[in-house]
Formats: sequence, structure tokens, C-alpha cells
Amino acid sequence: YGAANFFTYYSWHWCDELIQHTAHTGGTTRQEHRYFIGDQDWKAVWNTYSRYASNDVNMINLADKQGDDVFKAIGLTMKVMFMQNLTDIYGDIPYSQAFKSQEGIKQPVFDSQESVYQQMCQDLETANEIYATSPKPVNSKKKLDGMYGLDMAKWRKFNNSLYLRLLCRISGRPATLVDGEHNVSEKMQQIVDNPEQYPIFTSNDDNATVHFTGIAPYTSEFDPISYKKSDFTTGSYKLTEKMIELMVIKDANNFKNDLYADPRLQIIGTKKRAYWAGTIAGAAMGTESNQGDANAAYLNYEQLCRNNADEWFMDYAEVEFILAEAALKGLVNGGEEAAKNYYETAVKASMQKWSDYAVITNPDYLITNDDIDAFLTTSLGSWDLATNKEELIANQKYLALFWIGMEDWHEYRRTGFPTLKIGSGCV
Repeated sequence: YGAANFFTYYSWHWCDELIQHTAHTGGTTRQEHRYFIGDQDWKAVWNTYSRYASNDVNMINLADKQGDDVFKAIGLTMKVMFMQNLTDIYGDIPYSQAFKSQEGIKQPVFDSQESVYQQMCQDLETANEIYATSPKPVNSKKKLDGMYGLDMAKWRKFNNSLYLRLLCRISGRPATLVDGEHNVSEKMQQIVDNPEQYPIFTSNDDNATVHFTGIAPYTSEFDPISYKKSDFTTGSYKLTEKMIELMVIKDANNFKNDLYADPRLQIIGTKKRAYWAGTIAGAAMGTESNQGDANAAYLNYEQLCRNNADEWFMDYAEVEFILAEAALKGLVNGGEEAAKNYYETAVKASMQKWSDYAVITNPDYLITNDDIDAFLTTSLGSWDLATNKEELIANQKYLALFWIGMEDWHEYRRTGFPTLKIGSGCV
């Protein structure tokens, strides 16, 4: 629960600003959208990811002592998720000697990022092998797991979906042997070809979703008790020009008129006035002022600030986007036809996830299959109309990764997409 809240908080506080989902233009103390990041931010991220990873290592060690394969496997999966974020942000990090102070190692060596990825892949292999034995959790402990209720089949899918995330992240280093035998492409293909050995997410029901009850201490990050509406408005957290560009088709003759809008947009954002006015905010502004367009849309407080809102570590849409890119680039079999199928499945999964998230409080936010089909024919989402398929996949993955930790930032640094609007006001 704490980790999910941390992920969501930093998505709002930092990632969404860097990646231009939002721009905090309400003052001068918060300027992450201008790439003004203090040392304290870097320190806080390092300490928090490390602390959660350390907790998982302690869980693994205790599970070893008690002979509890359930929590050993879960500990390995979660450790990798935190360490993946740590290395994606900082590069070389301690891994082989990390969290061994009880063994007298107080200054662990920094492993190369390639070595870190290889070790993480091995940890996921080990966890997958444990999950494959179908270890039986104690019934009384199932309530401790607010994500899968200690369902080992679900945890195994998450583990191997996370494996695909790692492989996608290092796909630009094709020669790396990830398990001592297979390179990135070979391992991806092995996972795709062997769903019984490497089961992965196959629907939104498999999502790594943390479910909050809304009853303390199990309240989601943006509990209205802690966040007022003014924290999301009053000049702050405006959707950027880039978000509107990727989600709205404007009338070329009247910029105040929208010809079409991505159905997820009304869930994520709320209009400032009667139209999605030009959101020239923050880094997209092109000036040295910290002020944004007065007409810019804001994040949707009513939808995003709920004490029982779901939060995510990973979802089905991400898996399908990974496979779409892999097929397009020839990392897995199927070519462009398979890539298109993966891509459209990914878009549908994202739309359906956000629809399910929103209709709980407002049935008007329902996204139907017809709505999704219509989106896939527009210039925003159509595979056939896109001249650059790789960019299309990356742009839609960018939208789908909204509110999932730092993943959008990691992906932008890997792909260079979307093409951000960097103005002279960026430090």
C-alpha cells in the first residue's frame, strides 16, 4: 500500500511534470516542468526506492529461514520492481552487494547497469520457478495482500510481465545475455512462445492493481482529507499542450472548437472553460515565465482524488504495447500484422481500464467498445493512418502509462517519444 502511494505521488509530483502530462504553474517553488529539480528530490527518490527494496530483501531472507516459498517469490518480484526503477533513474547502482549490512558490507560496490539488469532477470527467473511449483499460502495471510490475495497464478503473471518490461527497456542492447544463455530478442520470443512456462497478463483482470478500501490506513494517496481541490487547480497542475495535442483533434478554422477528443481525456482532466483551450503551459510555453495559459485544463480532482481509488504498478496495456513494439522491430515473430493486433489490444485495454476506474463514481464516463473502435479510426489512434508506427506505439503507451510511477519518464528517455515541447524557460 505504501509503495503504491509513493509511486502515484511521484507520478503526480515529478514524472508528470518532466514528461509534460502536467505543468505546475501556480508558483515558483515547484518548477519540475522546467527541469528545476533540487538535490532533496534526488535523495528522496533514492532513499525511498532503496527502502522498499530493502524491505523485500528482508522478506526474502525471512522466508528462506521459515521455508516459505510464497513470500520468497513475492519478495523477489517486488525487489526487482523497485530496483528496476532505481537503476532506470540513476544508472549504475549496488545490486550484488546491496542490503548486506548484516554481513558486514557497509559500502557495497556499484554494479554496471548491464550487470544489474542481468541480475534482475535472474531473480525473476528464480521467482517464476518458485511460482511454477504452486506454493500454498496460509489462508489467514491472504488478506495481507491487497493486490492479488496471494493468488500465485496472478503473481506469476505479474512477475513475467515485469520481465517483459525489463527486456523492452534494454532492447537497444540486443547482445546482452539476460539469463546467461539468451539475448533480449531470444528471451522475448521464448516468453511469447511458452505461455505455460512464462504466463503473462492476458486481460485487465491480471493488472498489478493495489485496491484500497478507503478506510484508514488503507487509503489511496490522493485522499480528499489530504488534498483539497485547490491543490489540483488554482493555477496548478494544468494539462499541457502536448497532452491536448495527442488527445484532441482541433478545428483548424476555430481552435476553440474540438472535432474529436480521446474518451480518456474527460476522466484525466477537466475543462477550464467551455472548451479544451490552448494549454500552452510550463515547459511548452517557450518563455522564461513560470505562468501558463489561463485557459488550460486541469487534472480532474473529482476522479483522481478518492480515498479508495485503485493504483497500479503495471497493467495489461503496457504488456501489449511492449509486444507491439517488439513485433514491429522484429524482436518477436509476426511482423507488422502482429504489431497492429498487439497495438490495438493495448489501446482497448487502456480505454477499458480507465472506463472501469471512472464509472464507479460517474456512469457518464463509460467508454464503450464502439467508442474504442471509433478512436482507432481517428488520426490520433489509427494504425493504418500513422506514417511512423514506432512513434504511434510510443505516444499511445505514453498516454496509457499516466499515473504509473516513473514509467513514462523511463520510456521517454529510452525512445525519445513523444516529442516534447521544450521552451527557453527550461533551466
